[in-house]
Amino acid sequence: MSPPRWLAKGSPAREWAKRRVADTARVLGTLTHVETREPAVALTFDDGPDPEFTPLVLDLLAAHGARATFFMVGRAARRYPKIAARAVAEGHAVANHGWDHPSFPLLKARARRLQVRWTEAALPAGSAHLFRPPWGHQTLASRLTLWHLGLPVVAWSVMAEDWADDPAPLLVERLRAGFHPGAIALLHDALYETDDARYRDRSATVEALATVLAEDSSRLRFVTVPELVRLGRPRYWHWYKPTDLEWLHRQI
Repeated sequence: MSPPRWLAKGSPAREWAKRRVADTARVLGTLTHVETREPAVALTFDDGPDPEFTPLVLDLLAAHGARATFFMVGRAARRYPKIAARAVAEGHAVANHGWDHPSFPLLKARARRLQVRWTEAALPAGSAHLFRPPWGHQTLASRLTLWHLGLPVVAWSVMAEDWADDPAPLLVERLRAGFHPGAIALLHDALYETDDARYRDRSATVEALATVLAEDSSRLRFVTVPELVRLGRPRYWHWYKPTDLEWLHRQI
């Protein structure tokens, strides 16, 4: 069935509706990328810190003068405070990824607030006031919790899909396909929860990062999310990804 004529593509009513939806995204939207002409990309790492792999990631970033954003799990940050503090000291952004990586839509509002506050308390001084939903799961209700807490939510525009055992060249290929100015890239320096212990090995991610930094730093600057936002126009959208319980149960 075709839409009513007044909602046809290019119609004034349709364009008005699109503008209104975009306007609401400025309030309750989630950051997905930044519109900019600057050749800059934000690398982001979820689920750490990890005592073996996060230092390797930090070493690589330091060797290439690159900065990144680490969305850390509160329980891990409390367990490895020196690694979290090192990330901040070396100019990276450290931000909130929940206390123990639950799917936020499955929690009551009070539990979501506690997850955020416990993690904020575990992160080192100088951390960024940002949040990324564990698993990327978000509903309007869980987004409202973060809004009430005054915490901006950051998603991504390109993924390495590095949560299994895919080889490094494939991870690099996926990243480069989305490496446009203003992109936000999702990687993992740890896997807080997984159904297969071998996936905790982050060697492929570290190798992919080494390749990207060595070969792409001449054309791209790798910056933190707060730095990227200052380089252009942040783009927010209604990022709602409800929990798929069948899929989630296969992961944990």
